[in-house]
Amino acid sequence: MSLAEQLQRPHLKTLVPYASARRSMSGGSVWLNANESPYAYDYALDCSQLNRYPAFQSQRLNQAYADYANVRLEQVLSCRGSDEAIELLIKAFCEPKQDRVLICPPTYGMYAISAQTHGADVVSVPLTSSYQLDLDAIKARSADARLIFLCSPSNPVGNRLAQEDIEAVLKFATTSLVVVDEAYIEFCAEASVVDWLAKYPNLVVLRTLSKAFALAGARCGFALANEDVITVLQKVLAPYPLPDLTIQIASQALSPVGIERVQADVTCTVKQRQRIRDELAELPMALVAESETNFLLYRVADADSLMQTMQQNGILIRNQSAQVGLDNTVRISVGNERENTLVIDALKCFFGDTQ
Repeated sequence: MSLAEQLQRPHLKTLVPYASARRSMSGGSVWLNANESPYAYDYALDCSQLNRYPAFQSQRLNQAYADYANVRLEQVLSCRGSDEAIELLIKAFCEPKQDRVLICPPTYGMYAISAQTHGADVVSVPLTSSYQLDLDAIKARSADARLIFLCSPSNPVGNRLAQEDIEAVLKFATTSLVVVDEAYIEFCAEASVVDWLAKYPNLVVLRTLSKAFALAGARCGFALANEDVITVLQKVLAPYPLPDLTIQIASQALSPVGIERVQADVTCTVKQRQRIRDELAELPMALVAESETNFLLYRVADADSLMQTMQQNGILIRNQSAQVGLDNTVRISVGNERENTLVIDALKCFFGDTQ
């Protein structure tokens, strides 16, 4: 046993790290496995201050996001993607080996991984057969949960959670922070619960620029909450969480021109999403749920075989079969027109050969 293995914290010995799209798959020429935007843009960069540390919290950036989300500046915390916001919440509010977080699988894997990394227990309350919240089960098991993570629109399913159900959780889980992950909210903006911050002091909303804003590589996300929650999160935030270049790029993306561009991209993505759905309708692929995101989740007869064939053709999609209740499912991110044509043709060829 190596020295590192001897010295590592005991609970990490059995921890399986999150298998991100980039970490678990490589190669290929068509990347439709990480729900990234297929669009990329140039930004003007000022490198004259790179010899200086960036601001702990950029007022320019946070104000731009506050204006975009229609919240107050004091309700915004910017960080390295919503992944860091998840980790900050657990670090700030969960005592290791004592406190719990509640998740509703199938859902985003980092809620559980971050909790386990910091020694917090995970309570799992699966979604219903229609991929909605099981309110009775959540109520029964939420009494001692410090954090309740709800993903809406859902990753990996793609549907939105019923707003009345989210509100019900906020009403009965008054001793927990209810964290609503809105990473994909630009694709169904009317479903946001951010306007509820004034009404529910236990609400936290997570946002990111990685999806609709096409800035996955910049690593910029936000936690939106009431000021008392933001103050606590700042206690566990790194001294310089965002690089100056990220702050510059994100601020430009949140300009009126940038927001207009996002809205145009979302329109294109929704149109291409419908195109994929229409083209695949005759194939033996069952859409798991209505998607309000930039991806589609399908159930197939043999996900492993399909994944292998697609990868051999240079097309990367995501196998979600390990998720609760999602046996033999694959998730296809919506790309640009060319990428979508390639994945459609490859799927038609695969099922034509196997039928």
